[in-house]
Amino acid sequence: MAKILLVDDDAQLRKSFQNILHAEGYDVVEAHCGETGVELAEKDRPDIAVLDVRLPGMNGLETFKALRALYSDLPVLIMTAYGTTDTAIESTKMGAFDYVMKPFDVPEILSLIEKAIQVASANASTPPMPANTPILLGKSRAMQDVCKRIGRAAPTDATILIRGESGTGKELVAQAIHKHSLRSKSPFQVINCVAIPDTLLESELFGYEKGAFTGASHRKAGKIELANGGTVFLDEIGDMPTSIQAKILRLLQERQVERLGGSQPISVDVRVLAATNKDLEQAVANGEFREDLYYRLNVVNLTLPPIRERTEDIAMLAEHFLSMHASASAMHNPGLTEEALAMMQKYSWPGNVRELSNKMHKALIFSRGLPLDKDDFVKLVEGAAVSHQSAGDEDDVRAWVTRTLLTEHHDKTFETLADRFGAIVITEALELASWNKTRAAKLLGMSRPTLLGRIEKYGLKEHGGS
Repeated sequence: MAKILLVDDDAQLRKSFQNILHAEGYDVVEAHCGETGVELAEKDRPDIAVLDVRLPGMNGLETFKALRALYSDLPVLIMTAYGTTDTAIESTKMGAFDYVMKPFDVPEILSLIEKAIQVASANASTPPMPANTPILLGKSRAMQDVCKRIGRAAPTDATILIRGESGTGKELVAQAIHKHSLRSKSPFQVINCVAIPDTLLESELFGYEKGAFTGASHRKAGKIELANGGTVFLDEIGDMPTSIQAKILRLLQERQVERLGGSQPISVDVRVLAATNKDLEQAVANGEFREDLYYRLNVVNLTLPPIRERTEDIAMLAEHFLSMHASASAMHNPGLTEEALAMMQKYSWPGNVRELSNKMHKALIFSRGLPLDKDDFVKLVEGAAVSHQSAGDEDDVRAWVTRTLLTEHHDKTFETLADRFGAIVITEALELASWNKTRAAKLLGMSRPTLLGRIEKYGLKEHGGS
């Protein structure tokens, strides 16, 4: 029989509520103030606590803190007749299972109590996440092939080009290569070629001498020089300016760098790993990427599969991220239902592993300790379409779009179709990048000015914002 601690200064409400809970088979311990409630909880731990906000002496939130100091995973329901947004936010931020306004609906609060008791039971039986959880996860053949290639290439000094869509985990692969290399005890320097402005990228990579430019008041070694003996990871190298590409080519050919404002080359012993989500072959053909650098980088090629091509890994990854985020936030890991996992395996995951991690973090924050189910997942993807892989489904969609546009009698049907889908794709990229336009442009493989032009053309606006 589950035990409920009820703390409310209204004697009539306590009596009525106690009768309802007894009729449902619960054991109820009641108190008229927070201090008494905490004393009762100390003597005998309840399964859940139901607290009013306005209490004599300690208020409900103070009582909540005292109870959580005793039992960090105790589910707590907060009740009040004087709802304010501050109280709702504060109680939720503190980890309340839910916040209920009086007068409450009896079936609704009984349902909440039942769910809270399920959480209490799960808290008692869920083991902690093991400390040695691996970084790279995947039992699919595609990921096992990647791991085998890492195992073969890591002990060598070969330059490695890591390819894959945005969010597939290219930096994790670079870390794994360094970890299993003969340079593992030496520095590992990461340089994101798109995150650093072009005007600063060269000095970040190669360093500078005193007086090399206005503000250069002292000599500074670049990240490549600082990585001497270790590994340099050039992330998003496909976005590197061509002027700097020539200097990276010299590094690979001669193992030398030259600081800005310097006159003497500096010998360095570094291994270079590079990553990109761009089509480098097309970039070479377009004259945007040096062909000689492409061949120097592409000694060993590692391509990471997108999540939609290794759906058998989704359950393992989702459970890992839930555990990881729960551990980092000192929260209970609620787990996932089979129905939620089935839907996750049908979703296209345009943001790949990064998106999966993000959505599991969001699920954890709003789960109230309950397992993530299919309805929760639908809310998580916020209306994004679940992908259907069969050719029949694709034909149905194609036919529906064509019929719709043709019957609307547009003068420029193709242009209208392109604009409509362009607006949809760009909106999805912006949402995925939290409306960071630089990141969205990267996801779309276009320049930031081009993206800004499309946003203006389609009249796109962030929900609730600019």
